[in-house]
Amino acid sequence: MLTEFKKFAMRGNVVDMAVGIIIGGAFGTIVKSLVADVIMPPIGLLLGGVNFADLFVILKDGAVAGPYANLAAAQAAGAVTVNYGVFFNAVFSFVIVAFSVFMLIKSMNNMQKAEETAPAAPSTKDCPQCLSKIAIKASRCPHCTSTLTP
Repeated sequence: MLTEFKKFAMRGNVVDMAVGIIIGGAFGTIVKSLVADVIMPPIGLLLGGVNFADLFVILKDGAVAGPYANLAAAQAAGAVTVNYGVFFNAVFSFVIVAFSVFMLIKSMNNMQKAEETAPAAPSTKDCPQCLSKIAIKASRCPHCTSTLTP
């Protein structure tokens, strides 16, 4: 059983999938930081200084009654909240990741199409005497029997 598991784990597609998951996790972390630390602050500033991570609705006050200055204060007081700002950041991160993956797959498909449509090396040539199609490596024309020069 151990040897079967080793054979399964060492197959190329399993290793490739593991590498993809690890890189995907790292990419997700980078995108989360991009959204939370680079993209959303300027958008919040343009919308009047709004911090999207602190947008929430209180469903029930905590031990200390509100109003709460930010989401961390509400959570520290034990308030029950709907954190729609955090959700908005997550949706924005997902859109960026999905678009990045789309562009990656699109570019890979374009490269694959370019390889498929690349002209193949010619396999025939014309006989200079009778203009018949003959094999590229032929040294004598099968139609007119003339000797061909390389």
